Amino acid sequence: MGQATDNTATKNHVPHHQVFDVSADVLTQGGSNCFDDDGRLKRTGTMWTASAHIITAVIGSGVLSLAWATAQLGWIAGPAVMFLFSFVTYYTSCLLSACYRSGDPVTGKRNYTYMDAVRSNLGGMKFKICGFVQYLNIFGVAIGYTIASSISMMAIERSNCFHSKGDASPCHVNSNPYMIAFGVMQIIFSQIPDFDQLWWLSIVAAVMSFTYSTIGLGLGVAKVAETGKWRGSLTGISIGTVTETQKIWRSFQALGAIAFAYSYSIILIEIQDTVKSPPSESKTMKKATLISVAVTTFFYMLCGCFGYAAFGDLSPGNLLTGFGFYNPYWLLDIANVAIVVHLVGAYQVYCQPLYAFIEKAAAARFPDSEFITKDIKIPIPGFKPFNLNLFRLVWRTIFVIITTVISMLLPFFNDVVGLLGALGFWPLTVYFPVEMYIVQKRIPKWSTKWISLQILSFACLIISIAAAVGSIAGVVTDLKSYKPFKTSY
Repeated sequence: MGQATDNTATKNHVPHHQVFDVSADVLTQGGSNCFDDDGRLKRTGTMWTASAHIITAVIGSGVLSLAWATAQLGWIAGPAVMFLFSFVTYYTSCLLSACYRSGDPVTGKRNYTYMDAVRSNLGGMKFKICGFVQYLNIFGVAIGYTIASSISMMAIERSNCFHSKGDASPCHVNSNPYMIAFGVMQIIFSQIPDFDQLWWLSIVAAVMSFTYSTIGLGLGVAKVAETGKWRGSLTGISIGTVTETQKIWRSFQALGAIAFAYSYSIILIEIQDTVKSPPSESKTMKKATLISVAVTTFFYMLCGCFGYAAFGDLSPGNLLTGFGFYNPYWLLDIANVAIVVHLVGAYQVYCQPLYAFIEKAAAARFPDSEFITKDIKIPIPGFKPFNLNLFRLVWRTIFVIITTVISMLLPFFNDVVGLLGALGFWPLTVYFPVEMYIVQKRIPKWSTKWISLQILSFACLIISIAAAVGSIAGVVTDLKSYKPFKTSY
């Protein structure tokens, strides 16, 4: 996967920000006042801008399932697992940041993307496997975001229904129209050609993610203050509320939900490529990672713990939709609108690398096809003409339709989030960073450090497998009582 594009596509001009781009082999020029050593304009990023990028990327919809995850594990294991994931993420991110330059950490050849780093350090076969895992993960995230947005849109309708008709009203809502509406929005936004033109969507999405996360935390705190009770137990959800088997599966699934909330390794190298030097980019990135993981973990602990304290065994799978008809309903509406707006932007940001890869591969395979390569300029009064590419229009539309239909078939937020966390955590956050670091630093086989890194990687593999099994068991259980395309809440 991706090898077809190696030779042909790199001859064409492709913007450097797209994933699967190949680092330019340029002679180190030592930089100048305006340009860095690779001939590009001076990078201006700092420890603080890098921290902001990471926090923005990490605090997303994953935060909404943390109260549920804490409820499955209890007061001891819940916070402990969150802390463990934060430590592993921090440590492997430090290993990954050392792989930004190949060879010398100060003057070596830059790797502009995660995929570049894998190609430079590990070579062909692992590069293809990494590409497959990365794009499968992106495909899954698109499905997860579609489900999450529809749940939030339904929560708005339900809370307004309860407010006008009373708490005893059934207020059933079907998820399918909302998923279709989200899909239509994504078809329109997916025609934005690339990352260059998505910056405004990213900023809006970041503001929204902080908005709904803070409201969720505030409501949890308010609920505890209102009842004066600190719910929950040391061992989590009690047998009786669920069966022993369910308790095991749900505990495994909770691991995946927490892993999903921490996943950002895939864009770490891209963020590092914005950082100025000296000092070396890896030093700056290690500090930025420490700050951002500490802030994120503190925020996650508060959201997970206060959500669990507020609801105990009944902690909802999605903190802001589980409140149902609780007041103030208008505040919940604002939070859920913020989630939808955030997910519209996040869907596009996550899917751009996959879009770019398919389009580059198609252009390399069929360079003479006008359907694939020709842009049609559509004049827009007062703006630059819009470049409409027919292949982009058709393939991105098909992609959005497929993710929307799968979401309608499997509308289970927690199971999907857990499965995504499980599938992406070990390979992308642990395995590839560890393997690249071993190659980069030439760590001898069977040395103490080599054995320690392999033990870490193996332990995380076991956790990922357990989380995946738990999530699949959850999907199977949900499917027993589920009728496709007829889901209502």
